[in-house]
Amino acid sequence: MISYDDFAKLEIRIGRIVSVEVVENADKLLRLAVDFGETDEEGNQKHRQIISGIREFFEDPQSLVGTECPFLANLEPRVIRGYESQGMILAASAGDTFALLIPSNELPVGTKIK
Repeated sequence: MISYDDFAKLEIRIGRIVSVEVVENADKLLRLAVDFGETDEEGNQKHRQIISGIREFFEDPQSLVGTECPFLANLEPRVIRGYESQGMILAASAGDTFALLIPSNELPVGTKIK
């Protein structure tokens, strides 16, 4: 059990996957570029890199481009196979069934889950 205060520390936001690359020599990993509506100091659009172990569930990983789903956005960055992962995609599985959590309505990227 965690307290509500601990849960409130999680920053879950809607992100749009803008590109997908297979991580070489890793059977399960994909490198996602995700748009959270963030910009750099000059006002240029900035994407976060998320390394995710979901490759085995997608015959064509490029089918993920354009998908909006929730991501844990304030997870401490972690280096996985030489790539810094700057968040975590939220998904579910039960046995052999896997599903991304996709909003029932289109929402602006960066929308915070409450």
